[in-house]
Amino acid sequence: MAQSVTEGLELYVVGGAVRDALLKMPVGDQDWVVVGTTPEEMVQRGFTPVGGDFPVFLHPDTHEEYALARTERKSGRGYHGFTFYTGLDVTLEQDLQRRDLTVNAMAHNAKGELIDPLKGLVDLNARVLRHVGLAFKEDPVRLLRLSRFLARFIDFQVAPETELLCRAMVQSGEVNALVPERVWQEIVKGLKASQPSRMFVFLKSCGAQKVVMPELVLTPRVLNKIDQMNQSGLTVEVADLYAVLTLDSPDRQACSQRLKVPKEVSDAARLLSFIIDDYQMHVTADASIELSRLEHCDALRRPERFIRLSFLAAWVLGVKAEPLLIALQAAQSVNAGAIAREVGHAPEKIREAVHKARLEAIRLSLHRNHND
Repeated sequence: MAQSVTEGLELYVVGGAVRDALLKMPVGDQDWVVVGTTPEEMVQRGFTPVGGDFPVFLHPDTHEEYALARTERKSGRGYHGFTFYTGLDVTLEQDLQRRDLTVNAMAHNAKGELIDPLKGLVDLNARVLRHVGLAFKEDPVRLLRLSRFLARFIDFQVAPETELLCRAMVQSGEVNALVPERVWQEIVKGLKASQPSRMFVFLKSCGAQKVVMPELVLTPRVLNKIDQMNQSGLTVEVADLYAVLTLDSPDRQACSQRLKVPKEVSDAARLLSFIIDDYQMHVTADASIELSRLEHCDALRRPERFIRLSFLAAWVLGVKAEPLLIALQAAQSVNAGAIAREVGHAPEKIREAVHKARLEAIRLSLHRNHND
């Protein structure tokens, strides 16, 4: 029988897998810590090195991550500003000591026994998120992760001393070192969690929101709606969650630019706001207004997006979506190709004729709907 690539290694499952197993929650990929070996030996055993700042390796069969036990020392600003040491003398306890929260600083050995030098199980049972040590304040990403854990673990609270430390991180300027891509990555995870509002309420309470998303305006409406979206049991796109989150933010475009969000996401935020405002401004249906809305939203080229956002707008407003879609269905019934063949090759005349035909189709559709 071939020797296992891990045979003889001192291995521990660490972090989230241990936490989630103790919470009796589904466990995803396991992260492993290897004590008392070298990068050269890991490669010789068949592991693939993938770490940038510190040695991390992928198992050749399971592709799970195996990291060498390490200590770290602050050497600069932000979450990249660390120097790591992965010598043979680094112990598991030293590796756990550098982690962010006590509930993430537990390990299981090969026998499945719990190793918990920082009393993470006590905090887990008490439903408390507590920082491991003062080194927490040296990495601003940890503040984002903490707020995201609040959105996922909705019965947990932040320890008072940990919240004070987060406020100190904001006041010291450490949070200013966060880069937009990393902020957006954590926001996406938070938006997809059970109760996203808890993430943004915490970021606001500790002052971090004014640094990472100063344009965001949090209102009871958006906080309630983003929670309801995730608790509906339906598959919800990140673009829709972000669109609702920024619905009451007049400078949502500036917020999107600051975070460098994908264009599809920023477009959804912009268009959802437009559809809602336009609908509320023009309560009485009018063909020219309806067609203008379709054109502004590029609905005839992107009907799936317009339909999705129309349903979302109707849900936010508490109205039926069908009236928002009557104009689209009518406009789609117009055969633009046939009109072009009839009018000739003049582009301007074709556009004018198609526009007129769509306007008439919408007018007739609205009239029929009104009389039904």
